[in-house]
Amino acid sequence: MTLQEVWIRLSAVKRLSAHRAEGIIQALFSRGDYTRSGLCGCGLSPEQSDDFLQINRQWLLASLKWLEGDNRHLVTFDSEVYPPLLAQISSPPLILFVEGQAGLLSSPQIAMVGSRHFTHYGDHYAQVFAGGLVCSGFTVTSGLALGIDGISHKAALDSDGNTVAVLGSGLMNRYPARHSKLADRILAQGGALVSEHLVSMPPIAAHFPRRNRIISGLSVGVLVVEATLRSGSLITARFALEQGREIFALPGPLGSLTSEGTHWLIRQGAYLVTEPKDIAEHMGSGLTWFPAPVDSSLRQIPQDEEICASEAIFYAQDDEVELPFADVLANVEYEVTSVDVVAERAGQPVPEVVGKLLELELAGWIAAVSGGYVRIKRAGHVRRTNVLI
Repeated sequence: MTLQEVWIRLSAVKRLSAHRAEGIIQALFSRGDYTRSGLCGCGLSPEQSDDFLQINRQWLLASLKWLEGDNRHLVTFDSEVYPPLLAQISSPPLILFVEGQAGLLSSPQIAMVGSRHFTHYGDHYAQVFAGGLVCSGFTVTSGLALGIDGISHKAALDSDGNTVAVLGSGLMNRYPARHSKLADRILAQGGALVSEHLVSMPPIAAHFPRRNRIISGLSVGVLVVEATLRSGSLITARFALEQGREIFALPGPLGSLTSEGTHWLIRQGAYLVTEPKDIAEHMGSGLTWFPAPVDSSLRQIPQDEEICASEAIFYAQDDEVELPFADVLANVEYEVTSVDVVAERAGQPVPEVVGKLLELELAGWIAAVSGGYVRIKRAGHVRRTNVLI
C-alpha cells in the first residue's frame, strides 16, 4: 500500500482529526500492517478501522489513477505546500485534491461569495471587486457555484488575475456541470481547483456547507457581495468569524431580498465596503494605492505595461513601505485630534510631536485642520500601543 493510498484511506475515517491522523499515519506506514488489529494497534477504534478498510475501492482507484495526470496533486496535512492558514482552522481537511497551481493555496486570498439568484447590482459589483482585488495582488477564492461565485471567478480571470475554486464534489464530477468550461479556463490561466473529496465523489448537499469552511479557511478575509437571510454565504461568513477572518459586506439597495443578508452582517459588525481598496487597505498587508495619475517619482511605468483597472494600483510588503513615526500616527484619529492629545497619548513632548506631525502631513498620512489633525490614509498595520489616556 502506497503512502498516498494510506492518506486517502485515512481521509475516509470518521471522527479523526487531521492532527491526530498525522501522528497515526507514520506508524501505519512504517509498520505496514493494515489488518484490523494492526490499525487498532496504531490508535484507530474498531469502527474507524472499518472505515479505513471499507472505503469505496472503485473511487479509491479512480483517485489514484487521476493523480497520475499532469498538474494534479494530493496535498496532505503534513505537506510543505499545505496552506498554513487552512491548517489553523478547527477542522482542517486531512487531504486536498488539487488540479492546477497548488502553490496558489498559500497566496493571499480574499473569498468572494454571494447569492446564486443575483441582481444586476450584484453582478456589476462582483466584477468590480474581483477585478480590483486581483489587481492589488490578491487571489480571488470562491466555490464555482452559479451566481456571484462564478461571476467572481470570471472577473478575476478577465483581469488576468489568479483564482481558486473550492468544490463540494470530486474534481472529476465538477458541479455545477454548466461551469465545467469555467473550470477549464481557471486551469488554463494558472488557477486551481480544490476538493477534499475523492475525485469520483458526486455532489452531495451535505458537502457544500462544509466546503465553505475551506473557502474561508484559505482566505485572509471574506467578502459577501449579495445574500438573502437564508443564504449559504452567511454560513461562509460564520465560518470566517469562527476562524478569526475579516468579514466584509457590500451594502445594497433597500428593499432588495439579496441585500438583507449583507445588511444583517453589517449590523453584526462586518466591515462595510464600497470599493476594492477598502479591503486592501484594511487588511494591513502593506498594500498602498495611488490613484492615477501617479507621480513619476513614485514609479516609472513602462509604456508597454498593462494597467488592469481605471486606477494605477501598486503594492509592496510592509518592510518596503516607509511609514514615518507610526507611534504618533497611531494616535491621530479620523476626527479632529489636537496636538496636545496626540502628545499625551504617545507619551512624547509636544515640540517633538509637532515635528513628527509635520512630516506625517508632508508624507500624506494626515492633514492639518482647525483644532489639530485628522488621519486621511488608512494603515492597517498601525495600532495604538502606547495609549496613556
